[in-house]
Amino acid sequence: MKTVLAEILTIGDEILYGQITDTNSQWMSAELDELGIRVIRKTTVGDTEKDILEAFSEAEKRADIVLITGGLGPTNDDLTMPMLAKYFDSKIVMNQDVLNHVQYFFERRGRVFTELNRNQALVPEIAEVLHNELGTAPGTWYERNGKIFVSMPGVPHEMKNLMKSLVIPKLSAFFQTPVIYHKLIKTVGIGESYLADKIKPWEDSLPKHISLAYLPSVGHVKLRLTAVGDDKEILKQEVQSLIDDLMPMAAKYIYGYDGMTLEKAVGEMLLAKGKTIALAESCSGGYVQHKITSVAGSSAYFQGGVVPYHNDHKINVLGVNPDTLVQFGAVSEECVKEMAEGVRKLFKSDIGAASSGIAGPDGGTEDKPVGTVWIAYADGEQTVAKKLQLTQNRALNIDLTGISVLNLVRKSLKQ
Repeated sequence: MKTVLAEILTIGDEILYGQITDTNSQWMSAELDELGIRVIRKTTVGDTEKDILEAFSEAEKRADIVLITGGLGPTNDDLTMPMLAKYFDSKIVMNQDVLNHVQYFFERRGRVFTELNRNQALVPEIAEVLHNELGTAPGTWYERNGKIFVSMPGVPHEMKNLMKSLVIPKLSAFFQTPVIYHKLIKTVGIGESYLADKIKPWEDSLPKHISLAYLPSVGHVKLRLTAVGDDKEILKQEVQSLIDDLMPMAAKYIYGYDGMTLEKAVGEMLLAKGKTIALAESCSGGYVQHKITSVAGSSAYFQGGVVPYHNDHKINVLGVNPDTLVQFGAVSEECVKEMAEGVRKLFKSDIGAASSGIAGPDGGTEDKPVGTVWIAYADGEQTVAKKLQLTQNRALNIDLTGISVLNLVRKSLKQ
């Protein structure tokens, strides 16, 4: 079955200037993916006749479907309709159905219907009009040489309604598309290149209709398996079999799939084991507590936490030995272990976890430069600590510390 290719084209100077964020393209991509249509490019052009016409031409060469949003207002800088008319060598006509709708749209809201508003009903004669029940700018549909152009308003809720009610059904009827199935495998605690080396034999054995992509982000690497075929259930079974084959190589790094987050995965492990947790965060400033409590139902396992920034609170609240701070300092294995043990006892939880470090940009020394962080885990039977050597960026260091604390808890619970 032939792969159907699509290009998404957004029109408007306001997008190029950064005054408006283009969320439409992301949404449309996801919808087309569900339909088995592969988006190969997203392009944004300004309100310039030459650029718009060139974008139309280039998109038609590359793709079977060109989805266009924006530039459909009634003013002179809205060029999408006249440019489509010019591109398809069609005259522009007043569409009576659109005119009636626009006039009713204004009158129903008690607003004055002006001559300028009439311009919304001017459409290329060659186009099939797509009724926009939520706004005044109509959608239009064009067919040429087996390829489809669709123009839609840039207002997100209007575009989405048109896509769901009219465009997607028409595309489904026009094209015979394959099934595209994605599965995300989420890993933590290993870099992209190290993970790629570790799973290379598995990756090399993937069948031709299933591809792998590495999607790294701060502290995480997602593996995306994309399977293309005719039967979704068969593809799911094939992908699951491949994941089963992957586990011996990467199970220790995998914390979940698809929409799973690390904090949710840790929460589910705590629930499954009937364990509670408390946090003592110095350098991460309560960030781990924020991540844990962002998960609905976290009150079942999260007991509480403290942010003992000042050493007095490490001593008076958590029971850290003053001699520990004198001899080793707050950023040390000895201190962070006592913090984890102290917060566990303070909140009468099964597990205590802690962080202490130099987030930056100042405060580093030769022995303990900016980015030096210690984290710890204590459960009454064992207390383990880990040293992190992070970056010069404060926000990034806090984020990485939070991920590392959660991952330390995850790994300890797995053991």
